[in-house]
Amino acid sequence: MDSLKSETVKSNNSPIGVFDSGLGGLTVLSAIHKLMPNEDLIYFGDSGRTPYGTKSKETVLKYTFQDMNFLVKQGVKMIVIACNTASACSLKTVREHYNLPIVEVIEPGSRAAVNATRNGKIGVIGTAATVASGVYENAVKNLLPDCDFHAKACPLFVPLVEEGWWDNDISRSIAAKYLSDMKTSGVDTLVLGCTHYPYLQKVIGEVMDDGIVLVNSALEVAKSVRDEIAENGLEADSGKVGKVSYFTSDSVDKFASLGSVFLGEEMKDVTKVAIDKEWDGGAFGEN
Repeated sequence: MDSLKSETVKSNNSPIGVFDSGLGGLTVLSAIHKLMPNEDLIYFGDSGRTPYGTKSKETVLKYTFQDMNFLVKQGVKMIVIACNTASACSLKTVREHYNLPIVEVIEPGSRAAVNATRNGKIGVIGTAATVASGVYENAVKNLLPDCDFHAKACPLFVPLVEEGWWDNDISRSIAAKYLSDMKTSGVDTLVLGCTHYPYLQKVIGEVMDDGIVLVNSALEVAKSVRDEIAENGLEADSGKVGKVSYFTSDSVDKFASLGSVFLGEEMKDVTKVAIDKEWDGGAFGEN
């Protein structure tokens, strides 16, 4: 893995790499593209192995290294981990192994929640792995030590989103079941702690009381990317028109079809990747 630590950026016009366990990270990609339209972007959605949130920490770590290795080989100048589960399980480890800026989703979302709360009661919903890791509680309480924090795992939300079931009786029923305790907890701010969850924002908002702030961290992540790019002097040429390339580990047709719905425009330039072949066990001490 030392070879990856020594990778150098070819130019400021190298692309920004973004990855997620599936299509949910498109919320982050879209926010970055709108904020920095001159930047080239590469998106990898690991739809063939989604969801990450039900997997063990070791498996998520393995998948994260595969995803990052693939993006590094595309010559990216920065990687955005647009997956809360991957961020929760692997951020410290990957930052020790890659010599390029890495932006994740948890700290920006936590900061936005702390800025939004009025009564100091903050809730987070996420995958089982993200909630079990405790990363959101740590991040929120580092910013607001006296916070009354509540967390709930909602493992079926990711499959609902990947299936395109964002607003129907099934999604409403599952949301009502998951969020009943959160609704009575008194939280005034709820972090959508998975990049898939904003697609269920309407249903989640209907279940929760009026006036509760739903935090979608995509814009905050995009701002962090912009700041990190500027801090490292990696801005693309200002007159350039950025292009977006998409990669998936599953069916190109299904990814492009549903991804176009996610984006609200036609998804072009989609390529299938045999992501298992990108794995290098030496990334964390295996041979």
